[in-house]
Amino acid sequence: MTALHASGFPADQVRERARSGAAAVFPDASSYGTSLFGDAPSFSSDVLDEARLVPPVFVPRRLEKLIELGREPLYGDVSLSTSIGGFESSLPLYLSAFGSTQVAGAGLGAAASAQAARLGIPMVIGENVVPVHGHGRAGGASAGTLLERMRAYADAVPDGLGGVVVQQSTEDADAEVWNLVYSDPSAASLLESGRLAFELKVGQGAKPGLGGMTLVSPAVAASLSSQYAVDLSLGSSVLRSSSPGTFTDEILRQQIRLMRNNFPRAGVWVKLPPGRDVAFAASVAWAAGASAVTVDGAEGGSGWAPLSFASVGLPLAECLSRIGVPAGCLLASGRMWEGTRVAKVLALGARAAGLGRAALLAVDTDPASGLLRFVEALALELRMLLSALGQYRADALTPEDVWFPGTPDRVREQVLS
Repeated sequence: MTALHASGFPADQVRERARSGAAAVFPDASSYGTSLFGDAPSFSSDVLDEARLVPPVFVPRRLEKLIELGREPLYGDVSLSTSIGGFESSLPLYLSAFGSTQVAGAGLGAAASAQAARLGIPMVIGENVVPVHGHGRAGGASAGTLLERMRAYADAVPDGLGGVVVQQSTEDADAEVWNLVYSDPSAASLLESGRLAFELKVGQGAKPGLGGMTLVSPAVAASLSSQYAVDLSLGSSVLRSSSPGTFTDEILRQQIRLMRNNFPRAGVWVKLPPGRDVAFAASVAWAAGASAVTVDGAEGGSGWAPLSFASVGLPLAECLSRIGVPAGCLLASGRMWEGTRVAKVLALGARAAGLGRAALLAVDTDPASGLLRFVEALALELRMLLSALGQYRADALTPEDVWFPGTPDRVREQVLS
């Protein structure tokens, strides 16, 4: 029996996709011939979910593809390969950061790593893994360590695809995580092939303004007290809190310049929370030389967060709206689990979408192939959606492909703009 839960997230649908793959994209086949299908009213408060993809009548790109192929193009002719933060990826997807929480440390992190590698998509290893679980160099790649996840990925990734991104927080910096990884022989193949990057975590969507949080036993809390705040008892467990870090625009510039100087062979990623100045922060990061900027919308998930933070931070759609046309590689995360949501963020400027809770649920459903089947379903949806929109490349969508409902005046303004 699986034990992983995700309240408020479409966990059942994700698990069905992890079990059935592409078949889960369609209604139950047994209903064919006896059921009629069509749009149903949506009551979601999520702006992205409320938005609609709107295919045009005239499709000049389809004509171009027809001439190229010498036949009418179909959805199978859509290419989903793309470049993500300096890495070549088979799909406009990446595995979002899983840190030191128990959820990812209980074997799911390594299983997700191996399947992401087989898919040929980049993977981010989250903060606090080394200070809490260890690096893994001295005693081998034991369970939960950073090295376990890196090796699981490196052993399965195809040549020329994917990449590993190692996130660092304030406590990780104290543990010199990036230095450890950069000099580790196990990372040499990734480094030499240009498939290693480091991500500076400025914040996250589930709890913007706070650092990472986990629950630990009193005994573990005592061993971590010199590195973390472990001052709040919650029943039989103790809250372990990371520092959120202190940033100004100049500090962010200098941090990125320091990363580029100290680790010249590694890419530079920056993860931003859904703050009201997210557009300015993204522009600072790109101008300073970031290879990719991840915007984690307020819909983003976490292994542990205060309940009140469900109403803190900007929705992802608003973040993308404020950023507008990105000046560099923009990545988006927050409640990604099916093709229409991914297509919408691609149309609004993102290069790729991050899979967090959906990936963990898929792997929890089937540790060997759940993520593979889940992404099979998502990729099929994307190909069908792009083809319907008259496009045949993952990076070809534009804001024109998305319609946001509203008052008649607002709709008229959008149409006439």
